[in-house]
Amino acid sequence: QVQLVESGGGSVQAGDSLRLSCAASGRTFSQYIMGWFRQAPGKEREFVAAINRSDRTTYYTDSVKGRFTISRDNAKNMVYLQMFSLKPEDTAVYYCAADRGGFATTIEQYDYWGQGTQVIVSS
Repeated sequence: QVQLVESGGGSVQAGDSLRLSCAASGRTFSQYIMGWFRQAPGKEREFVAAINRSDRTTYYTDSVKGRFTISRDNAKNMVYLQMFSLKPEDTAVYYCAADRGGFATTIEQYDYWGQGTQVIVSS
């Protein structure tokens, strides 16, 4: 089992950058595929990015490609989401998630979730 705690959210202006962090407990962090999801007010939770266990293969939803970068540090049990050129439509609660199975982009495939961190982007 793994516990996830996100941090780094905040209120920024459009065009600014922000880096989200997710700290994972447990000794098996490197065995999990890690993902970031987000949920905007009144909308369903959606996939943002994912990173593979060891080869660092990454995948992004189209709306963030070229602006967001997911990375991980298995030695520190950390996963990050670096966000550049933020837009008002990026406003959401961002969640870190861990997947024990295959590479995944859907909510149902992730096994563990953090509590979320709020990102607000003003125009």
